[in-house]
Amino acid sequence: MSWHILGVGALGSLWATRLARAGVPVRIILRSSQRLADYQRAGGLTLSEVGESSLHAIPAELPEANTSIQRLLVACKAYDAEAAIARLAPRLANNCEILLLQNGLGSQQAIAERWPQARCIFVSSTEGAYREGPLQVVFAGRGQNWLGDPNGGSAPVWLDELDRAGIPQIWSTDIVARLWRKLALNCAINPLTVLHDCRNGDLLQYREQLAALCQELGTLLEANGQAPAATDLQDEVLRVIEATAANYSSMYQDVRLGRRTEIAYLLGHACRSADALGVAVPLLHDLHDRLRKRLSLRGLPTD
Repeated sequence: MSWHILGVGALGSLWATRLARAGVPVRIILRSSQRLADYQRAGGLTLSEVGESSLHAIPAELPEANTSIQRLLVACKAYDAEAAIARLAPRLANNCEILLLQNGLGSQQAIAERWPQARCIFVSSTEGAYREGPLQVVFAGRGQNWLGDPNGGSAPVWLDELDRAGIPQIWSTDIVARLWRKLALNCAINPLTVLHDCRNGDLLQYREQLAALCQELGTLLEANGQAPAATDLQDEVLRVIEATAANYSSMYQDVRLGRRTEIAYLLGHACRSADALGVAVPLLHDLHDRLRKRLSLRGLPTD
């Protein structure tokens, strides 16, 4: 069965090139005729890994192609994912599988609700990658990929294909808890790097602010029934900051490059969840408001 990959940003390209290199059937879906023409001129996707580059001429197509889709990896940004899948809806086979590789929370649930005939598998990744050009991806750091079905069920047999492709994977029986944990980490770190205009490591001088945010985030996680995800949250935030001290957060990079952020699926989702549960999170609301003002000043969307 062929993999279809929608969204050839950093992580989508990383998955596509590794699957293709392992001989796993894969096709990429590009959003426009211009993008398809650019791709064909380039001859494929280029993967740079440990100082070496390789070109992968992966078959590419437009959303309007007429082939059926049985397994779809969606690697678009959270704010684009649902609309991108909607363009493919006539091609989705009954009982197809949709793997959702988005930051934050909210987009995955909306997609699962809209296409109940599909098995939606949520993915949380800590792998590092960035694009050097529109069709060039650099594998920047080994990490892990957790996959899981929020509705339960057994692990799919095609996890063996990920192993063969060198894509690290763990099947999680509680993927929502893992996504909540990652959301909390992102809410504690990413917005502050934008507001303080700094690398991750510079946040260590704001330990009291981090501690207070982690306290509120922990309360929110517990109210959402995710108490295990709140365990030692502050300690992990500090570990992540120290381990990535020289890096700029993804949100910082989006703002610097004038790109839309995923604020609505990170801080926005946290604040909406707190309000729905009647949980007081004044620091998170203040952080959300200040970040939206900063985005507005930069001429960027605030949702």
